[in-house]
Amino acid sequence: MKKYRVFLLLIICNLFWAGNYVFGKYVVSDMTPLWITFSRWLMASFLLIPIAYFTEKPKWDPIRKQWFLLFFMGISGIAGFNLALYSALHYTSPTNASLISALNPGLIVLVSVFMLREKVSLIQVLGFIFSLLGVFLVLTRGHLDQIFQTEYNRGDLIMIISIVVWTVYSILGKRLRDIQPITATAVSALFGTIIMAPFALYEGINIANITPIAVTGILYMIIFPSIGSFILWNMAIQEIGASKAGIFLNFIPIFTAIISWILGEKVTAAQVCGGILVFIGVYLTTGMLEARLSERARAREIRLEER
Repeated sequence: MKKYRVFLLLIICNLFWAGNYVFGKYVVSDMTPLWITFSRWLMASFLLIPIAYFTEKPKWDPIRKQWFLLFFMGISGIAGFNLALYSALHYTSPTNASLISALNPGLIVLVSVFMLREKVSLIQVLGFIFSLLGVFLVLTRGHLDQIFQTEYNRGDLIMIISIVVWTVYSILGKRLRDIQPITATAVSALFGTIIMAPFALYEGINIANITPIAVTGILYMIIFPSIGSFILWNMAIQEIGASKAGIFLNFIPIFTAIISWILGEKVTAAQVCGGILVFIGVYLTTGMLEARLSERARAREIRLEER
């Protein structure tokens, strides 16, 4: 798959996840984090399994040999990350949650370097710094001093746990071999749902308390963040690696700002500048600049040889 297509998939993927923050804040007032996660992935699993079967025709031998990776992907990316995210939204604002999630790409790069031996260039490091600065500009509306003045509460600490768990999921996904992305998402979702089932049944739920807004939110989470984003994420991870894909997570706060603007909130100059910095950072970190420079260098060498 061409790099530009992979990057487009990652942009769409994170647009869907940005909506997850918006709807998540509404749904947590009607349902517990456990039931949000369980109901979301229970229904998503029923859709993902036939989609994987008819579109990818999966081979069961690689799945059987790597079931432990898929099992821990279910624990981390399906159950763990979502439980932590929705628990955090009970105590903290979506802004704080997005701010902390901006640390995720750096953590993925760091772990990828040490565990997966992925190479990171100086330009990629510079790109990460640009992206992170852009995210901070967007979230603080240009007042960077607010980053240090923020009082981090229980929800903020839970968000730190969530980004660690997501890093584990991303690294495990990169280690998969001969398992197609939809199949990987479907099987890990099934594992995650099975793990959560007894706890959800024990906790119970009062259906009468669920509002139409919560139902709409859950439906959105099933179709877009659960099915769409996870499939696109796994496709990208297997194509370009965890560290390069991870930098695109910085688009989540940018898309959140865009959604807020659509809902009537004003967009400031600081947010526009921050968005530009994020795009520059993604351009540098994904190696697109290095690829173009290499192509120009090769073309120059060919011209010299022809002389």
